[in-house]
Amino acid sequence: MSQSEPAIDVIATQLVRLHRLRDRALAQVKDRSGIDPAGFVVLFRLVCDGPMRSGALAEAVHSDASTVSRQVAQLVERGLVIRTADPDDGRATVLEVTTKGREVADRIRARRQESVAIVTEDWSAEDRASFAALLTRFVADYDSARLTLLARPAEPSTTCTENNS
Repeated sequence: MSQSEPAIDVIATQLVRLHRLRDRALAQVKDRSGIDPAGFVVLFRLVCDGPMRSGALAEAVHSDASTVSRQVAQLVERGLVIRTADPDDGRATVLEVTTKGREVADRIRARRQESVAIVTEDWSAEDRASFAALLTRFVADYDSARLTLLARPAEPSTTCTENNS
């Protein structure tokens, strides 16, 4: 496979567009909810994986401890997460989602599913299934390649298309 393959450029360009559109939408969500979108990631990780220490949570969401600490503080302040004593080491704390936190996560998940359903409402069930499979594969492969990608030197982009916004 060549980097000059037209599909590679289209994928890369569309990922930039998607990222920018998502950033705009998340900024609007934060304005309505008062919760930083990164806090949603932390909340969902705790919902999916269960109670864990802050360091493990930072690793699970691919973030640094200080960033996760700020996000957790926001969630604790809103009553979505609580700190409890670690059953394995009483000196440490474990982060745990509250009932209110689970309800908020359920509402966010339902809203997210509704949004994707609206975007793909004109797609066939086969197209949605194909996209789901390819996107899952892409994200898994991206995660696997993440360290390799981070080790590469950054280079400024030299090409633009009218759909980059």
